[in-house]
Amino acid sequence: MASGTGSLMAAIMDLAAADDAPFQVVGVVVDRDCAAADRAIDADIPVILCSLRDYDDRSAWDAGLTAAVAELAPEWVVTAGFMKILGPEFLGRFGGRIVNSHPALLPAFPGAHGVSDALAYGVKVTGTTVHLVDGGVDTGPILAQRIVEVLPDDTEETLHERIKEVERVLLPETVHAVVTRGVVTDGRKAHIK
Repeated sequence: MASGTGSLMAAIMDLAAADDAPFQVVGVVVDRDCAAADRAIDADIPVILCSLRDYDDRSAWDAGLTAAVAELAPEWVVTAGFMKILGPEFLGRFGGRIVNSHPALLPAFPGAHGVSDALAYGVKVTGTTVHLVDGGVDTGPILAQRIVEVLPDDTEETLHERIKEVERVLLPETVHAVVTRGVVTDGRKAHIK
């Protein structure tokens, strides 16, 4: 699932395209017209557009999104730059099997402005977190994290690009590990077997 350029999604698609890949990308769901959809189409991966504006309310969108993803029958769902909060119906159907990447070291700086919030706070390091999705905003059990140094002359754009470089490695690595080895959760704690 993606909303933007699809660079994180492309990293997962590249891993899935390998001859010895332990998983395949069965479809890409987008919430708007975006480059991520174009990347999936170019790779002959089915694309489903499920835009909030096409529904009467968020609850109807949640039901539509859940049905659309269910038709793809995924074992795991990966939100790779998907900029919508998943609703209760979706979480009820796929909970415990949704992996997200966030551009900050959670639990610090959750939400859509993690990079700018980290810069504004003046931290010396930030990074990326791959976690399971729960009912909160970036509050699910953490699967993996990597640190990215904040440089004195960083802007939001320069820092975010360096974080994305790390995310493009960490997210596919973590998805591979989750798919091949599984995950054990105990409340807030999660570890890959």
